[in-house]
Amino acid sequence: MRDLIRRIDSATPPARDRAVDALRAVAILGVVLGHWLVTALISDSGTVHVASPLACLPGLTPVSWVFQTLAVFFLVGGQVGAKSYAAARARGTTYRRWLGARLARLFRPVAAVLVVWTVAAVAMLASGVGLETLHTLLKLVLSPLWFLLVFAGLTAATPLVARLHPLWPLAAVLHIDLLRFGFGGPASLGWINVAAGWLVPYCLGAAWARGELRGRTTGWVLLLGGAAVTALLVLFAGYPASMVGVPGAAVSNLNPPTLAAVTFGLAQCGAALLLLGPLRRLLQRPAAWAAVALLNLSAMTVFLWHQTAMMAVTALGLLTGGHLTGLHTVPDGPGWILARLAWLPAFAAALLLCWAAFRTYEQRRPCTSSRVVRQGRPARSEVAGRA
Repeated sequence: MRDLIRRIDSATPPARDRAVDALRAVAILGVVLGHWLVTALISDSGTVHVASPLACLPGLTPVSWVFQTLAVFFLVGGQVGAKSYAAARARGTTYRRWLGARLARLFRPVAAVLVVWTVAAVAMLASGVGLETLHTLLKLVLSPLWFLLVFAGLTAATPLVARLHPLWPLAAVLHIDLLRFGFGGPASLGWINVAAGWLVPYCLGAAWARGELRGRTTGWVLLLGGAAVTALLVLFAGYPASMVGVPGAAVSNLNPPTLAAVTFGLAQCGAALLLLGPLRRLLQRPAAWAAVALLNLSAMTVFLWHQTAMMAVTALGLLTGGHLTGLHTVPDGPGWILARLAWLPAFAAALLLCWAAFRTYEQRRPCTSSRVVRQGRPARSEVAGRA
């Protein structure tokens, strides 16, 4: 292990900004842990349905503030996408070739998930699993794909949006919410915010790539300003305090994104920019950098299979013949929270098995760490730029 860490560190180009990879890793881990903590599969009367501890325990709402990290992912995506496209143009690479390479990195792992779950769905139907249960399971697996579709769309639009000021999509989100909530407009208008809302941090990332977010002042303005506006929206404008959807709630901040979700994302982006310096110092330690590099190399595999890992552990738990606390029981008390935390290592172990089985689809071919280092690319010179 020490030799692997040393080789990964020595093979990393000196000019590489390791903090960017660290932010992406934090964003992926935030989504994974968030889903594991606020998603419970409840077996009731022969069917399986989803329950959330946020519905029964509103005191857990701050958990959604910590683990809803999608804005950071789009911030990094905008920065990496803009720099990648600028470099491709400098090399004379066509837009079509550049986009094809980036989308292939994004969607190769998706094909494996779709094939496996198509076979699993047919097998479950043949074995007598009810449609309601199957719908619940497939929704958990497929729901993260909306995020990849939006990310792919923004990546394709990079040449158009790379110089777009973030205030323009922010103004679009503001006006959509005014029409929806202030003037009783149709709820379907909110789906415009799926593109406009995530375009805000993506454009911030592109501005970062152009060198326009230098200095800590920008980070503090985004952090404090975004947090203040979000608090005002929650306290006085009726927006939910939770930054993820809560079953039974009249409004979700995330599905589709609301103005509160976008301003909260701006606060997160500000915090991310402020953390760049400490992260760069931390990642000078070879062991810390090796962990970030290896996680980024399989970022999409981790993202796409983490729900499957949780469901596999939940299904295996049913073989005990009873309902295990924190796994099959209603999330309605502190006991469930403590039990859920105890189950996290089991989820992680199941995810590790999924990673071992499917990581090659993200890496295009079987690729050992030693081969990566010999090529001079501890993470194919992009670590997880493929995300």
